[in-house]
Amino acid sequence: MKKLIYLTLIFAVILLVSSCTDGFLDVNTDPKAASFDQVQVEYFINSSITGAQMNPHDAERAFILYWKTAARQHRVNGSLALGGYNDGWTNDYYGSLSRWLRTANLAITVGEEQIQEGVNFAYTSNLIQVARIWRAYLMSEFADNFGPMPVDGFQGENPEFRDVETVYNFLLEELRDAVNSMDLGTPVPSSIQRFDKAYGFDLEKWVRYGNSMRMRLAMRLSEVAPSVAQAHFEEAASGLIITNADHTFSVPEGGGWDDLTAVMSREWNAQPLSATLNNLYLGLGGITSERQVPASMHDHIRPENYLGLRLENHLGTHTNDPSAGFWKDGLPYTIDPRAYQAFIIPGWFDNSNFSHFPSWTQDAFTVERNLIAEDGEVLKTVNATGHWNATPLGNWGDKAPRNQLAAYVGTIPRLSQRFRTGNGERIFFADWETHFLIAEAGVRGWSVPMSPKDAYEQGIRSNFAFFGVDQFVDEYLRSESFNRAGTSVSWDHTTEPPASVTKSYINGYTNEEGTFQFTFPDNHLYANGNVKNDHLTKIITQKYLAQLPYLPLEAWNDHRRLGLPFFENPSVELPIANLPALNQGNYMESRVSFFPQRLRYPSRLSNENPAGYQQAVGYLNGGDEVLTPLWWAQQP
Repeated sequence: MKKLIYLTLIFAVILLVSSCTDGFLDVNTDPKAASFDQVQVEYFINSSITGAQMNPHDAERAFILYWKTAARQHRVNGSLALGGYNDGWTNDYYGSLSRWLRTANLAITVGEEQIQEGVNFAYTSNLIQVARIWRAYLMSEFADNFGPMPVDGFQGENPEFRDVETVYNFLLEELRDAVNSMDLGTPVPSSIQRFDKAYGFDLEKWVRYGNSMRMRLAMRLSEVAPSVAQAHFEEAASGLIITNADHTFSVPEGGGWDDLTAVMSREWNAQPLSATLNNLYLGLGGITSERQVPASMHDHIRPENYLGLRLENHLGTHTNDPSAGFWKDGLPYTIDPRAYQAFIIPGWFDNSNFSHFPSWTQDAFTVERNLIAEDGEVLKTVNATGHWNATPLGNWGDKAPRNQLAAYVGTIPRLSQRFRTGNGERIFFADWETHFLIAEAGVRGWSVPMSPKDAYEQGIRSNFAFFGVDQFVDEYLRSESFNRAGTSVSWDHTTEPPASVTKSYINGYTNEEGTFQFTFPDNHLYANGNVKNDHLTKIITQKYLAQLPYLPLEAWNDHRRLGLPFFENPSVELPIANLPALNQGNYMESRVSFFPQRLRYPSRLSNENPAGYQQAVGYLNGGDEVLTPLWWAQQP
């Protein structure tokens, strides 16, 4: 039992750090006198899952400033989106992620030790399998952020790092074995279900999650190890998987400041609509704004082919964003119905999901802002009530300080309060992802349990239900309308968009009307820019929109893997220091080197484990840099 007491002491330290005890360890109890029931496997599982929800400190750094930014789930002009990096943020996140992994490892080690000592319960083995499945997720989170990692580390000693291919092969086999080792005939008693905030130790749901995770990780290898990917995917998909909302792996969020606080709750993070999302939303599905917003907003709706005010002297235009240079002084004629649920129209103050953040200012309620002339005088005052805009990232040069409109809290659509108050659940794996994975596998010719069309449409239906707009879904699925990336919804409509479309605009400086030849962007990261509306583009477009806002890491992963969906380049009126390959001569192209590929390792790793750091960097094909692609991702 010496090992158990030693592990108890380690866990006591972890609990003090994570403040995630659920009351089982009294601070007045001598840890050296810990009783047997204070080192149960479920305590470790609970601590790891709870910690990984991310307290506001970790969430802001990893979930908001890194993942959502890299995935273009919101507009943050800087940080990872422009190739930047903050060692302080990464040190904090790396430390927390390592702690969650150590705790998951302890759950497995303690369970195995209990079985070896003959002091286990009948269900202990099942708890070990739960911990193994959960650890596989955490390891994938580590590998998808940083790259090479230990497969047997995080146990208090400097571990050996392994290449990403080795890590992924380990995870796929680990998930297979954990699922196969689960005994559904030996349930976990109700008395300890509270220690699993996701599933309450419903073992069938853990099997579904394990198989679905294996499908996710197998698909990650589609471009580098297709035979391995196919074999694991097909085997996992033939078992129990996540297929409806009741199977979703999610954890209830809360308010305040602890590990269960909502990950998007910090009031100073505006989380506005990104240009990437906007180009995908606009026109997609053919559902009119008139049917989606109240009569009080109808006067703001603009004609179908109207681009907006042409303000090329105040907006970034050295980009392949097809909407660049225009400010939509109203609402689009048609838009994906999820857009108005995810992001709230400026000035729609009586919308129950309008975000008043930050609550200590009136910024959210201030809808009038100025455009400044070159001489410093006010050129134009714009009231952005009922306007719908998202401008490109980048270095706009002198245009940026003269535009007080484009990045101001009160004048742009921002994330719905629904996702910010702590009244929901943080989603780790939803049924729509399973269906989009099956659809992609079907397109690849793999053996799957349903047709790719049926899976694709079911994924959309599930996500429309999540956003509460399922009254539109049948019509949406039939739509052949193109969004601004040149993609439509209908599975059977694979016609490519026209070379150009004539659209109207108003000169924002002279008020004169004009016409503009709108062209759909060429995404050179996929099919050399020649394909915009095939089945795979449709699938990943819908998957990307569905993963908002809780799964930005997966959205970033898909873009790194496939170059889908279309991400516009940052605008380069002036050079961007951390994206040296992007310039005024090539901004109409899409290249891997224009987008962030990973997180650099924190300085604490090279300081505390220099040998391990050198191992890790040696497995990277390009050095410890933000722009170095991972093994499974597209290469330059």
